[in-house]
Amino acid sequence: MPATAPDRSIIRRDSSRGDLLIFDIRAKITEPDIEWMAAQADAAFDRFGEVDMLIVMSNYDGAELGAIFDGDALGVQARAARHVRRYAVVGAPAWAKAMINLFAPLTPVEEKTFDLAEEAAARAWVDGGASPATAG
Repeated sequence: MPATAPDRSIIRRDSSRGDLLIFDIRAKITEPDIEWMAAQADAAFDRFGEVDMLIVMSNYDGAELGAIFDGDALGVQARAARHVRRYAVVGAPAWAKAMINLFAPLTPVEEKTFDLAEEAAARAWVDGGASPATAG
């Protein structure tokens, strides 16, 4: 199934940099889609070593219980601390935004949240973390 399949709750957007992963959450997150997203991130970690991530929650509608506790996704989240430079979330619900902002100082990843209307600012902030070798 292609990344842009209309029935996916998560799609990967195009990026001018291979080490910038942009995901758009468009519906209730399903277990197969969180596994797909985890595989995309894991492959990028292996290929580039370090990446930047931008998550756009354009139409977030919660998550299936299986997606929340998915082993593949949890494993990639654990690896992210060693492989993600900058992590921006656009349009996060208030509870997620609060958690990200609360724990950001405790992680080695630069993390920042943005309102949905600030997607361009989020992209610029994430792009500010590009390494000279991968900037596009």
